[in-house]
Amino acid sequence: MTEQNNISSREQRGHIKLELDPVASPETVAFFTEHETDEFSSYELASALVQCDKTVAMPRVLFDFIVDLYKDAAAAGNTDAMNDLGALYYDGRGCEQDFTKAVYYYDTAAKLGNRQAQENLGYCYYYGRNMPVDYEKAFHYFALGAFDGHLISLYKIGDMYQNGYYVEKNPVEAFHIYNRCIETMTDDAAPLVAGPVFLRLGNCFLNGNGVEGNAKNALICFQQAERYLYDMVAGGNVMYKKSLQAAIEGQAKARESLAAALPKQDRKHD
Repeated sequence: MTEQNNISSREQRGHIKLELDPVASPETVAFFTEHETDEFSSYELASALVQCDKTVAMPRVLFDFIVDLYKDAAAAGNTDAMNDLGALYYDGRGCEQDFTKAVYYYDTAAKLGNRQAQENLGYCYYYGRNMPVDYEKAFHYFALGAFDGHLISLYKIGDMYQNGYYVEKNPVEAFHIYNRCIETMTDDAAPLVAGPVFLRLGNCFLNGNGVEGNAKNALICFQQAERYLYDMVAGGNVMYKKSLQAAIEGQAKARESLAAALPKQDRKHD
């Protein structure tokens, strides 16, 4: 960002702050108040603002400002800004969800080697986000991330083995991949990876997919999944609500199985 743009940005921050409702957007207003004179690059400022008030809809005036900041950074060659701009449209937090625009920005960043954008494109091809489902392309993009340490990409490859998408169905391989995610997971990765992976492991143990059925291990995994998924949903990742519910329901099924395995004969206490 040029110095002239930086000054303009500070002026814009003041105008936007006045337009925001401090009750509806307390973290954003506090950020503008605390950083009135701070120097930020376009990308730094946009990234900081996106993290504010994540559990509520983003006011349109703020969304438009963040889009301009990301575009400014993207024009300077910042591929993270290109990817994050795509994520804004994918999530639809401050606008109508627009998968076409999301894919455009993901693809732009992915072609320049951005691993996160490649992973995000994998999701778009896997689920058919405004495009035909293409498991071959999904596998390709997930593989790029998986080989570079992206655990979300790795567990999605596990899903493809679990379901037989593009690759031959192999629940044992899927189970090993899910375990590998847990074994190599860092503290930084856990908040985004642990919940979904523990949910998958719970289902493997509950249903005997790729491993011998074990209701006790299933219950433990579902409990861990609930713990992490709750934090994800509470932190604004509302797309994981169904996963959170599945973890809760999985516990009930595991407890039912465990109860059925208990001795049926009642004994009197001495």
